[in-house]
Amino acid sequence: MSQVVLITGGSSGIGKSVGEYLQQKGFTVFGTSRNPQNIRNSKFSLVAMDVRNAESIRLGVAEVLEKAGRIDILINNAGVGITGALEELPSEEIFNNFQTNLFGPIEVMKAVLPGMRQHRKGLIINVTSIAAYMGLPFRSVYSASKGALEIITEALRMEVKPFGIQIANVAPGDFATNIASGRYHAPLLEHSPYKDVYAATLNMMDEHVDSGSNPQQMAEAIYKIILTPKPNIHYKVGAFMQKFSIVLKRVLPDKTYEKLLMNHYKIKE
Repeated sequence: MSQVVLITGGSSGIGKSVGEYLQQKGFTVFGTSRNPQNIRNSKFSLVAMDVRNAESIRLGVAEVLEKAGRIDILINNAGVGITGALEELPSEEIFNNFQTNLFGPIEVMKAVLPGMRQHRKGLIINVTSIAAYMGLPFRSVYSASKGALEIITEALRMEVKPFGIQIANVAPGDFATNIASGRYHAPLLEHSPYKDVYAATLNMMDEHVDSGSNPQQMAEAIYKIILTPKPNIHYKVGAFMQKFSIVLKRVLPDKTYEKLLMNHYKIKE
């Protein structure tokens, strides 16, 4: 029997690419979407799930279990971007970001773990971000929510290993997807002290996404992780300089690294 894969956020972007790739490789794939009825011509099954809602998660997982009997692999891919100076971000948008990027994935893991534990095997792959490894200006909340998921994964790996369950993080850099369209942007306020540098940063981020890598790279990387009997904790996928930035943070003094970021984003003291 083919392995059963559940991918949250499977209707577009990285999730869609991963789902289609794994389907071609012979996996039984289920993706999630808040409104699957609006998705046309999906190449794999979609179930309704809003990761911000515990009951929706319960019902979505139950539907997959009813149709397939088990979930062998969970790919926690659903996520949302957020940009803006921390001072100007509405609290409700900060809460929504953590609900989607951190608390939602936690609840989905909690929903699938009992079945995996019963079968004494399973794999969970959490899609984080290279931004999770550093605090980026005007992306503080996004970096924090994805960084927290990285740390949660490190701890949970040790808790579930005795039950034959493996967990890994995969951190993508910039990929050519529609993520920018769903990202919350704090508005550019006319009299904001951050206006000019924030506007320049927004343009830079959009350019990075537009010129980003092909999501197929993420699909191939996740497939390799699935084939690995004992996966590593952390994987990074993206352009060389994006991955190298993590190495620089590890080896450079804090203030030197901070200066590099400020120069990159054209922030002057």
